[in-house]
Amino acid sequence: MTTVRTHRYTVETGNLAAMLEHRTNLINGIRSANPAFAAATLIRLEDGSYLDIWRWDSAEDMQIAAQAAAGFPLVGATLSLTTDHTIIDGEILDER
Repeated sequence: MTTVRTHRYTVETGNLAAMLEHRTNLINGIRSANPAFAAATLIRLEDGSYLDIWRWDSAEDMQIAAQAAAGFPLVGATLSLTTDHTIIDGEILDER
């Protein structure tokens, strides 16, 4: 079943362009190593925080990629440009 990992975070003023560049490079690297990484969607919320929703073909694929990402330098570089970071995982039950 399709799984999503939702990251919620804020970005300090002046760091958005750098964060977006790091995020793009991070996504490209993860995607090249993990064909089960289906999509990433970034949403700016009304309060100025962001939802970054990463979609995977399955929970197993997501967990394998998450373990491999622990040693991927761009993960730390990208996260260092965010604050108040939380992660929520879930399964997509219905899309219309």
